[in-house]
Amino acid sequence: MGAEGVYIDSALNVVYPYDLDRHEKIHVFMAHTDVVFPDMTELPYEEAGDRMMCPGIGDDTANVVAILMVIKYLLEHRLHTKDAGILFVLNSGEEGLGNLKGSRKICDDYRDRILTFTSFDGTMDGIVERAVGSSRFRVNVKTEGGHSYANFGNNNAIHILSLMIRDIYEIRIPEEGKTTVNVGIVSGGTSVNTIAQDAEMLCEYRSDSRHSLNYMKEQFQEIFERYHRGSVEVTVTQVGERPCESLSEEAERIREELISAAAGVISKYNGKLPKRQPSSTDCNIPLSLGIPSVCYGVVSGGLAHTREEYVLRSSLEKGLKVAMDSILKFFEDE
Repeated sequence: MGAEGVYIDSALNVVYPYDLDRHEKIHVFMAHTDVVFPDMTELPYEEAGDRMMCPGIGDDTANVVAILMVIKYLLEHRLHTKDAGILFVLNSGEEGLGNLKGSRKICDDYRDRILTFTSFDGTMDGIVERAVGSSRFRVNVKTEGGHSYANFGNNNAIHILSLMIRDIYEIRIPEEGKTTVNVGIVSGGTSVNTIAQDAEMLCEYRSDSRHSLNYMKEQFQEIFERYHRGSVEVTVTQVGERPCESLSEEAERIREELISAAAGVISKYNGKLPKRQPSSTDCNIPLSLGIPSVCYGVVSGGLAHTREEYVLRSSLEKGLKVAMDSILKFFEDE
């Protein structure tokens, strides 16, 4: 497309600085290139009526394409920004254990220059109004194990792990904000007649309240420490941490302006107002640093994070107009 200055950083973000040589301050527009699926081969694509179906097509491939189409338009028309440059980022590491590494890298590199931060993610049905923070852990239990008959009575790593899981789900959930817990993966053991020496789980807690996150941290740590005794060895590795937001009154005011503007342009082209909702997105990082941020999608579709995920072909033109209006407001008139 003729874009100059594009680079790939150490987090595997594809970054296109637009007019940064003319301005000190910048606005960030981002869409993530990773998908939640572990496939190492081409993902299957199908069409049925208005549905375009492929794992990851809406989360977040269609939003990536929207940014690319806007960039193409800008280059064709040689437009210049008004009073701040634009940093276009096709970022890595949004999903799962990616731990928002792409967003973190951008904020590390450009933190003092960023005025606003926009992530195109999801669909036009919703706008993220509040960041949901989380902590994720890999917990491994090791003990003596043995033969199921000859060594009956020895500690069983699966049994110990199951007690920990029970305790996690019995934590008193705080009333402030919305807080959740989850044990997503459990593995371990050797055979039906072996007392398990080893067992492991991946678990997490989430909340849109900083105070509740701190409370859950204390509860999880107490549970992990409770079972680390005698011949039972409990090893805890934090595999992910997403912070809550921390905005000043002025940053909160600007964030509300971003949300209102996004709702207006989506309603203009999609015919209905999007719902405001909390979520965990790439915006968690800038929001935790006090940077006004907003996240919304520029397509319509459904079944994200499933093999049946789809976007509606009829929404693509509307969504592109949403993306264009969202970005072109920072540019001089042609």
